[in-house]
Amino acid sequence: VQLVESGGGLAQPGGSLRLSCAASGFTFSSYAMGWFRQAPGNEREFVAGISRGGAITNVADSVKGRFTISRDNAKNTLYLQMNILKPEDTALYYCAKSPFANPVIPRSLYEYWGQGTQVTVAS
Repeated sequence: VQLVESGGGLAQPGGSLRLSCAASGFTFSSYAMGWFRQAPGNEREFVAGISRGGAITNVADSVKGRFTISRDNAKNTLYLQMNILKPEDTALYYCAKSPFANPVIPRSLYEYWGQGTQVTVAS
């Protein structure tokens, strides 16, 4: 299993970024996926999850209305569209594979992780 995140970088407050996660080594369309983030000194926290088919999503209250999770099973790729970015969104963002069909929140339930992509929101 390999998960490779991309799309991070520096954004201004109020700006947007789109993260991608290229998946390989497993049947991508069979499993729920998730995005997590970790800021320095903080625990890794759930950001968003999506079911294997994409019909069910779960988004953390802290990003609800600003972030959207989606997936393209034909391309084996997971996305996180981040709008109206805030300085508190600054973190290392990880994608993760779940062994389940529907999204779950606890990070302990995710079995594989990417290396992360850094998002920095600053003026």
